[in-house]
Amino acid sequence: MSKPNTSQNGQPSALRQLTKGPNLKWNLVLVCLLAAEFLIFGLANPKFLSLNRIFIAATGDLPIWYISLFVTFVMITGGIDIQSCAIVGFTSIIIGVGWQGFGMNIWAAALLGVVIATLCGALSGFFVAYCGVQAMVVTLGGSFLYGGLALLVSTLSGTAAYNGISGFPDSFKNLSKTSVGPVPLPIIIFLLMLVCAYILLHRSKYGRKVFLVGVNPQAAEYSGISSRAVTMSTYVLSGLAAGITGVVMTSQLGIAKSDLGGNFTMMIITACVLGGTLSTGGKGSVIGTALAAIAITLVRFGMPLCFNINKQYLDIPIGVLLVVVVVGRALANNPTVIAKIGKLREGRKKDAAGVR
Repeated sequence: MSKPNTSQNGQPSALRQLTKGPNLKWNLVLVCLLAAEFLIFGLANPKFLSLNRIFIAATGDLPIWYISLFVTFVMITGGIDIQSCAIVGFTSIIIGVGWQGFGMNIWAAALLGVVIATLCGALSGFFVAYCGVQAMVVTLGGSFLYGGLALLVSTLSGTAAYNGISGFPDSFKNLSKTSVGPVPLPIIIFLLMLVCAYILLHRSKYGRKVFLVGVNPQAAEYSGISSRAVTMSTYVLSGLAAGITGVVMTSQLGIAKSDLGGNFTMMIITACVLGGTLSTGGKGSVIGTALAAIAITLVRFGMPLCFNINKQYLDIPIGVLLVVVVVGRALANNPTVIAKIGKLREGRKKDAAGVR
């Protein structure tokens, strides 16, 4: 009996390909998209090429950059997470109330916010993984629950929710103002999160388990993998990323509000899908997600600057970009389309041979 095609450590080669680089061609497409954006916007307005302006635009889109990296894990398992932005606001309010209302050290309050955000992710992950509730239902409910809890907790501060909590110490606000050379610290935090996400998903046994659960949960169970524990863990990571986002955004804006980051949910999902993550699970790449998040930021930055488009209409070009790219990718992977392209190529080869 022949042995299956495996690597030296026993990992099936097909799964190894999924883990280490399933979307290399797609990532190249995204790199070309980024180059096209720089070319078009740069020619339209040279101010677009200012590194400082790009960094400012990037720090305004932190929820997209930070959270989408780990929502990618969730979607690879076949789930979805639309509660992350509500957790960002919840984290922010916990920081403000902990510091102002209860006299906590600001860094202890920030740590408390991140811990609670992680527990929020764990709670939703538990319902999805162990109770069998659909991820869309759980995280939709979570978005309302954590948004409501943020409003409730904000009443403990004695400040109106719409005003937020301000007056944070300079040491905390400097978290987002510090730079290492020309690079702001929030961008460095993103790079560190990207490295961690890449190692976890593409260079570790845990990442292989995430992919296998997304490809076939039953096969994962037969392989001795607890698919429920792996699924739950992806929501924990997503909650952790939302908590970190809440801390950095609160520092950046100098104010704690319950609706902080509330408008980025669809952008986060868009970054994951545009980055090559399948909504049905089993395929994805954090590098692709990161490239897609950067592409979205450049569109949101370049359109108003170069073409004087009102910011309230920025969802339109991003939506068009997503539809065009996803439809194009679906057509490129369609067996019928592939067969027709193959026939056209064979016909051209025969015509070329006939000419000779």
